[in-house]
Amino acid sequence: MTFQLKILGSNSATPAYGRHHTSQFLTIGNHNFLVDCGESSQIQMQKFRCRSTKINHVFISHLHGDHYLGLMGFIFTLHLLGRTRDLHIFAQRGLDEIITLQLKHSDTRLKYRIIFHTLNPESPELIFEDHLVTVHSFPLTHRIPCCGFRFSEKPKPRRINKDLLPENIGVIEIQALKAGEDVLNPDGTIKYSFTQLTLPPRKSRSYAYCSDTAYDESIIPHISGADLLYHEATFLNGREEWAHQTFHSTTSQAATIAKKANVGQLLIGHYSARYRELTEFLNEATDIFPRTLLATEGETIELPD
Repeated sequence: MTFQLKILGSNSATPAYGRHHTSQFLTIGNHNFLVDCGESSQIQMQKFRCRSTKINHVFISHLHGDHYLGLMGFIFTLHLLGRTRDLHIFAQRGLDEIITLQLKHSDTRLKYRIIFHTLNPESPELIFEDHLVTVHSFPLTHRIPCCGFRFSEKPKPRRINKDLLPENIGVIEIQALKAGEDVLNPDGTIKYSFTQLTLPPRKSRSYAYCSDTAYDESIIPHISGADLLYHEATFLNGREEWAHQTFHSTTSQAATIAKKANVGQLLIGHYSARYRELTEFLNEATDIFPRTLLATEGETIELPD
């Protein structure tokens, strides 16, 4: 199953040097999730050939403009393209009022429903679940209510060892083996042993997204062991006090969180417009956590199965 992340925008409050407001396009199997939607997000989706019309779920971390100002244009575009499927938006309280007001004053009656899901900025919650994926939200430390998200595959079934599989075995029996159950004869003896005919399941993958946040180790339990962690790194080292005052993080702070959370890879972004060159961001982060990547617009990060 596909598990990949496309970077649409990587800068902080002000677009600069060809970098845009924060937005990411996450594909897990048949799900296309939009994670934050800063200005120019739909233009970036067109540029990088993302299947934006297939998005059914949008996750907005908080209501600072660089994380949601592209949403209204995206909503209108879907309307003009004739969308009829529901669009689910997970966001802080107030976004529903903002969107409803804009629809009212533009005299727009959407051809589809928007279903708002209000995030809890005080405690972690399961906010989405189906047979393949779960999404949890958790609080971040920012100037206004803000949440991070963890997108996780559900545990996978065991894999059939086709080299050992009997020719006459039935579909229901195969399903039982994949579920880790032995198939029994009428007298209770084992007919097919799952330990002999199956292989261990593939690892379930997860992606944790921490948008705007001050350094806060309380998030570690919510991101621990993630295959990929996005953690904002607005500033280089030496600006810790300013990061603290503005409820943001430095490169070393992001890398320290990644190390303590024992994640597979760290992805840093949300760069301040004061920086044109990003090489030092990578240098400072890799000094602490070598498996660090820079969020680069247009790049796709694959999590192998």
